[in-house]
Amino acid sequence: MAVLISVNIGRPRTNPWKDTGTTGIDKRPVAGPVAVSAPGPKGTGEVGLAGDRVYDVKHHGGTDQAVYAYAREDLDNWAAELGRDLPDGVFGENLTTSGLDVNGALIGERWRIGAQVVLEVADPRIPCGTFQGWMEQAGWIKRFTRRAVPGAYLRVIEPGDIQQGDEVTVIDRPSHDVTVSLVFRALTLEPDLLPRLLAADALPEEVKRRARKRAT
Repeated sequence: MAVLISVNIGRPRTNPWKDTGTTGIDKRPVAGPVAVSAPGPKGTGEVGLAGDRVYDVKHHGGTDQAVYAYAREDLDNWAAELGRDLPDGVFGENLTTSGLDVNGALIGERWRIGAQVVLEVADPRIPCGTFQGWMEQAGWIKRFTRRAVPGAYLRVIEPGDIQQGDEVTVIDRPSHDVTVSLVFRALTLEPDLLPRLLAADALPEEVKRRARKRAT
């Protein structure tokens, strides 16, 4: 059974790694239910979880990046490789999961969390300078990119409340084979894969534009 290990909300802090001035990457587990709702278009800083927000509004937040999920299993693999503890939320993820193949999820796949919330897999997280600075690892962006286990951004399809311990159930899987990991590889080190992404109608429009351009 897949479960939600933690729900993580950001604590605003100074961002010395980007000119936005503030970052919400410092996410910590919270107790009790958290309201989830669709944030609307990118550009406002709004995200899907109540009490959280982003500050680089050009690149983060909005409908297609409402919620960010990362698997505890992948965090554990990184922790072993880096030789350090990686607590839930340390990658800036809102949801830390267990028993769910986040990177193998299909674009457009839908998850029910608890009794109310339904989320849809939209696209992968692309690492940035803030993430590298936060992790305090030289060459972190390249290292993270080579591994291709980026975690998934999700859209809010049905709002409601979620909390630690909620069951996560995959309730719909599209018929294509475009996974989160495949999209990440196509957008980073393997652009020849971009035309394959066109099989996934649920991709964000900006990703589909890149795929169409490569296919022509």
